[in-house]
This record gives sequence, structure tokens and C-alpha cells, in this order.
Amino acid sequence: MNRMRMIRIALWGLVAVACIAVAGVASGVLPIQKSPPVQTGSDIPDIGGPFRLTTHKGTVLTDADLHGRPFLVFFGFTNCPDICPTTLSELTMHFEKLGRDADKLSTVFITVDPDRDTQDLLSQYMEAFDPRFVALRGSVAETEAIAKAYKAFVRKVPLESGGYTMDHNAIVYLMDRDGRFVSSLDPHESEDVQLAKLRRLIAG
Repeated sequence: MNRMRMIRIALWGLVAVACIAVAGVASGVLPIQKSPPVQTGSDIPDIGGPFRLTTHKGTVLTDADLHGRPFLVFFGFTNCPDICPTTLSELTMHFEKLGRDADKLSTVFITVDPDRDTQDLLSQYMEAFDPRFVALRGSVAETEAIAKAYKAFVRKVPLESGGYTMDHNAIVYLMDRDGRFVSSLDPHESEDVQLAKLRRLIAG
């Protein structure tokens, strides 16, 4: 059994303990930041904005490249022990259940830890998830700018044992084909609720 297959099996196993992940009960992980309230009409918050980042395959991707189809945005990092792999694994399962409709969505995973998450590391990490997912990285300044544009909570947290971890919100942003925020997936929601939101996003 090769290394990536072992990683894939381990990550899928995390889904079975998603309740632990969403509670944030893991060494070095702070409580999950809840989703911002979803509003409608003119009250929809101004979330999102332009960016130019590098993919895990070494190409450049901009926000304009994503326009034309709905897309998902998730902030995280490869050293995250549970929340990030669980969320990406759940999204992978959602895409399987959506069938061909999943091809109508784009999904980007933006690292909040560009100092450690190199292109090579991100490339290996993404092999465990749906091949349509794209990991993105930028400089620290670029990461701070896009997190601010998405009103994403991100904080570097020193550990007593040395080193650091990253605290960040665990929601998935749902953006329409024009790059406008319409809703979010919250880790506390059921699978059925999340799938319904994704289907509405595709249909919209």
C-alpha cells in the first residue's frame, strides 16, 4: 500500500469522528469560529474580492478565472490535525453524491500557513481529496489580504512545546458565478443541509 493511499484511508477515517473535529478538541487547536450570519437581498455581507495566487501545480489562478461558474472557498493548512482534512474529505463525499453536477463547481483550498505549506507539500496533500479541488498559496501579505477580503478569522498561535499552529474559521464560503458570496457550509450542519445548499448554488 503506497503512502498516499495510506493517507487517504486515514483522512477518510476522520470523517467518522467529525463530531470531534467540529468541536475542535485536539492538541493545539482552538475552538472553531462559527459561520457569519447568512443574509439575503441588500443585506448580504460584502465577502470576497480579487486575488492572484499560485496553485499546488505551480500555475497562477486569479479570482477572474473562477468567474462563470459557482465556486467554494475554504481556508486551512496542511498541519491542521482534524478540521481541515475532515472538511475536505466531507466535500469529496458531497461531490461524489452530486454526481455530474459537481463538475459545475470549482473548489479552492487557500492555505493560511504559506511559510510551511510549500507547493510540493500542498501537491502531496491534495492527492487525498477530489482531484478537482485546487490548493492555493501566496505570500504572507497576499494571504492576509485575501483572508481580510473574505472576512476570515486567521491567527497564528504559539505552542508551549514550541512552534505554532493556526487558528481559523472552519466554514466553506459559497460564491456564485459572479464571485459574490451567497451562503456558507458550517461544520455543525448535517450532510443533507450541506448538500441542499450546494444544489441550490449549482442551480442558481
